[in-house]
Amino acid sequence: MKVVVIGGTGLIGSKLVGKLGEHGHEAVAAAPNTGVNTLTGEGLAEALEGASVVVDVSNSPSFEDDAVMEFFRTSTANLLKAEADAGVTHHVALSVVGTERLQESGYFRAKQAQEKLIKDSGMPYSIVHATQFFEFMKGIADMSTEGDTVRLAPVKIQPIYSDDVAAAVGRAAVGTPVNGVVEVAGPDTFQLDELIRKGLAAKNDPRTVVTDPHAPYSGAELQETTLLPGPDARIAETRFTDWLAQQG
Repeated sequence: MKVVVIGGTGLIGSKLVGKLGEHGHEAVAAAPNTGVNTLTGEGLAEALEGASVVVDVSNSPSFEDDAVMEFFRTSTANLLKAEADAGVTHHVALSVVGTERLQESGYFRAKQAQEKLIKDSGMPYSIVHATQFFEFMKGIADMSTEGDTVRLAPVKIQPIYSDDVAAAVGRAAVGTPVNGVVEVAGPDTFQLDELIRKGLAAKNDPRTVVTDPHAPYSGAELQETTLLPGPDARIAETRFTDWLAQQG
C-alpha cells in the first residue's frame, strides 16, 4: 500500500519509511524539505494521491505556547481535509503517553488539541502514545538546566528506543484502524532524576542533578506516575542500559 509519512525525514519518520519499505510498501517521506508543507498545504494533494494511509510523526519547529498550538491545529486540519479529498482510509498519529495529564504544558495542550481534531474528524484513525525516547534524555536534562544545575522531579519514567517507536507506528499503519489510542513503552522503569544523573555521568557531563519534587517538566508539575503508560501498553524489548552502552 502507499503510506505517506508526514515528518518523514525526522528521527522517527526516516526509520518508519525504511521499515515500511522493507515490508514492500510504498512509503513516501513528506516534509518541507521534500516539498510538502502541512502548514501552508504546499504539495499536500500531490503527495497524498493514491495513498491508503497517512502517518503524522511531524513536530512543531517552535515549542513556544502559541506557536506550537498553531502548528498542530493548522497542520492537522489541513492534513485531515487533504486526506478526505484524496480518499485516504486511515490516519495514524504519534503522540505522547500522559498527554492528557500534562495540560499545564503548552506543548501538551497542543498535542491534546491535535488528538481531538483527529477523533472528531470522522476519519478512521489510530493514535500511538509513546513514552519518552532514549534519545530525548539529553533534551530533558537541557530543558531542566539552570546554570550547572539540572532540577528534576523524583517520578517514574519508562523510556523507549526510537527504533521500537518506529516499529510500533509501522504496525499501526499497516493494521486496522483502532479508532483509539495504543500505548507503547520501554521494558524498564526508572526514577527520572536518577536516570538523567546516570546518563550525564556516562557522557562525562559535569552538570549536577538536584532532586526537586516541584521541578516542572515542559512547564507541568509531575505526579509519580504521570509519565507512565497504562497496564495495556505494548512493551518494547530494547533496554536503556544496552542502548547507552552502544553510544560510545
